[in-house]
Amino acid sequence: MATERYNPRDAEPRWQAKWSEAGVFVTDNNDKREKYYVLEMFPYPSGRIHMGHVRNYAMGDVVARYKRARGYNVLHPMGWDAFGMPAENAAMQNKVHPKEWTYQNIATMRGQLKSMGLSLDWSREFATCDVEYYHRQQYLFLDMMEKGLVYRKQSKVNWDPVDHTVLANEQVIEGRGWRSGALVEQRELTQWFFRITDFSQDLLDALDTLDQWPEKVRLMQKNWIGRSEGLTLRWEIAGSAPAGHSEVTVYTTRPDTLFGASFLAIAADHPLAKAVAEGNAEIAAFCDECRRAGTSLAALETAEKRGMDTGVKVRHPFDASWELPVYVANFVLMDYGTGAIFGCPSGDQRDLDFARKYDLPVVPVVMPKDGDAATFTVGDTAYDGDGVMINSRFLDGLDTEGAFKVVADRLSQTMLGNAPQGERKVQFRLRDWGISRQRYWGCPIPVIHCEACGVVPVPKKDLPVKLPDDVTFDVPGNPLDRHATWRHVACPQCGKDARRETDTMDTFVDSSWYFARFTAPREDLPTVPAIADHWLPVDQYIGGIEHAILHLLYSRFFTRAMRETGHVNLSEPFKGLFTQGMVVHETYKLGSGAHGQWVAPADIRIEEVDGARRAVLLETGEEVTIGSIEKMSKSKKNVVDPDDIIASYGADTARFFVLSDSPPDRDVIWSEAGVEGAHRFVQRVWRLISEASEAMSSVAANPAKEGAALAVSQAAHRTLAAVQGDYDKLAFNKAVARIYELVNALAGPLTEVANGKVDAPMIAAVKNATEILVQLISPMTPHLAEECWRVLGREGLVATATWPAFDPDLLQLDEVILPVQINGKKRAELTIARDADQDAVKEAVLALDTVKSALNGQAPKKIIVVPLRIVNIVV
Repeated sequence: MATERYNPRDAEPRWQAKWSEAGVFVTDNNDKREKYYVLEMFPYPSGRIHMGHVRNYAMGDVVARYKRARGYNVLHPMGWDAFGMPAENAAMQNKVHPKEWTYQNIATMRGQLKSMGLSLDWSREFATCDVEYYHRQQYLFLDMMEKGLVYRKQSKVNWDPVDHTVLANEQVIEGRGWRSGALVEQRELTQWFFRITDFSQDLLDALDTLDQWPEKVRLMQKNWIGRSEGLTLRWEIAGSAPAGHSEVTVYTTRPDTLFGASFLAIAADHPLAKAVAEGNAEIAAFCDECRRAGTSLAALETAEKRGMDTGVKVRHPFDASWELPVYVANFVLMDYGTGAIFGCPSGDQRDLDFARKYDLPVVPVVMPKDGDAATFTVGDTAYDGDGVMINSRFLDGLDTEGAFKVVADRLSQTMLGNAPQGERKVQFRLRDWGISRQRYWGCPIPVIHCEACGVVPVPKKDLPVKLPDDVTFDVPGNPLDRHATWRHVACPQCGKDARRETDTMDTFVDSSWYFARFTAPREDLPTVPAIADHWLPVDQYIGGIEHAILHLLYSRFFTRAMRETGHVNLSEPFKGLFTQGMVVHETYKLGSGAHGQWVAPADIRIEEVDGARRAVLLETGEEVTIGSIEKMSKSKKNVVDPDDIIASYGADTARFFVLSDSPPDRDVIWSEAGVEGAHRFVQRVWRLISEASEAMSSVAANPAKEGAALAVSQAAHRTLAAVQGDYDKLAFNKAVARIYELVNALAGPLTEVANGKVDAPMIAAVKNATEILVQLISPMTPHLAEECWRVLGREGLVATATWPAFDPDLLQLDEVILPVQINGKKRAELTIARDADQDAVKEAVLALDTVKSALNGQAPKKIIVVPLRIVNIVV
């Protein structure tokens, strides 16, 4: 019979309302079932969701719905990472308060996410800018302060001159601010820090336990923590030097290359550099220039290597007559190591570039193991690998590991003054986390500065320290600094006039513990430890690879800090991590070169002309150049508005497409043809099921074990088993491919059922297979699944239905395909009945044309049959 087309505009809001009314996705902390916590990285409320959000949250929703069907008590919450500079920028540009801008955006994006039909527990929703949330964050700060995990010091910071705030090293990308793109400057400011370095070794060691994380993410964190085993080495200053300076200490991981040293380089902020600069205006100017340069390691690596000779010389540790010059160099930072390095040009490319620039000696000291010491030289490329020592006196002939040990042992026993000249040391690249930000829209740091008492924590009874609403953004800088009353307060200890801290916390603090707050978001304390310990760690965390270092590392530290302060009893926040690929799209441009204008996909029409694709403007018909496929971005206008897709095709189509087109960890290319294909699939499933539903209504679903209906039941149960495994591994695209195959397999039987051409056992088998199909698609296309569930006459919601169980007997294939090898080389494949005996297999193999040709009339010496696995013919 004919049926109406599936109408997502009617079905989707209707089923969303039913889920909401029934409280299907509200999670009870007292539920005794096994828990499963699935969480997607919560969004910044920028104004509208984009297709990347659709893909991210669709993936998480499949996991949540699938695990709920498998009998777990699922926690799947949503919130907003809502503090930060964009809101302040909007306040300045649009004359609107950051709070108003933020909450308006949240309302818009909440509506968009709800239209996707996500199975979220909205009762736990919060924004990090809610007073109720940052109140508890201030509580955590004070607890960490009591434990010595927070401190304040003057330090050199990365200053963003556009955003007028401090940036962490991780937020400086190629010398520029991660948000503004402005060239970063260096300034001296008093800052608040978290002692993340107290956990350096633990953060590194625990990476080995995170076996459900991508290896590339673990490697990125390992490199960022940067553990190295080396030597602190004191070089004696030879001749005259500024008063109070008699030696320079360096840290090196390659003491084996000491005989290749040709200079020492110190940071512009090194005490010796400052002392020399006092009497040398040229060096002072160079040091100032270094301080203004970018501070990220990437910026230092790409910048031209420059330096100035201080005139100071040091003695080589193994030869008092050998003196090396000391340079101030722009590639050495005070925050790394000791702020001084020795340069071995033959073994380090940076040192080699520097040495060539300033005509310093280049002496090869390590060559490959198969090298010739008499001819080995270093040209424009340093040799930084392991090998054999040369030109190194008593080290010659040793390997690099052995030379390291000899140098370390000798220098540890050589005294310079009252201490050994060298000492073994483990060092980390990781630095403490500077959290002070000079901006309004962030969590206030709960301390008070009193001239009599110093730095005084705000008593917990006086929390929260609320942001004042009456602020202006008519001039750059932090409005809290110039607020008439907010910053003025009485000291909690002595009662005298004091002032509040006007710095606010780095927004990465907000996102470093939100997953714990979700477990009990309405409680007075930051967490209820028993509840947090029950739900944590998050079983499946989903988000972009761009957060591999900052957010994930900070969250790991914060969980340890919360353990130390009694708020949780675990160390790792995320058990499983999945990093999804981006949604990308073709770019379109009207005109060429720098003067060309980017064109949005909605403004063009794609045509096929003589087999070639061309794009034209809808409005004028002008031809548009089709460019490369890139990440969707507003700047290049290659964005697709999810609202447009949902309005045109429905949420299920959008969800199904972003899950189906490529492996979930890779980028998915958005195409109109792909979306239309997903939409056709949705319509096809609805048509097949709805047209056959009346004929199946009076028959109980029952899989067939024999007869013509057996193939239908086998297809359904094999697909069920396979898709179940795919969902367990987050292999959504594989699940989609199998579901397509099952629909193809069921299309004929469903049509025959609808036309009344089959018997009762076939109808029962088809109904069983159809119900399985509906439950398989339910995590991905939940509205369509509910509509199909209804017309099949099933009681209740498919969203609350138990996952079906496959029948193991129906998984067995009637035939197997056996590879056939001749003398160890595969030559053919044999398809044969699964229960065929060895004689039948041998006879069938010898009858294969490929085998006959290969044997060329010879009788095989032996035929070895490995049952159900392989056949080997020995000639």
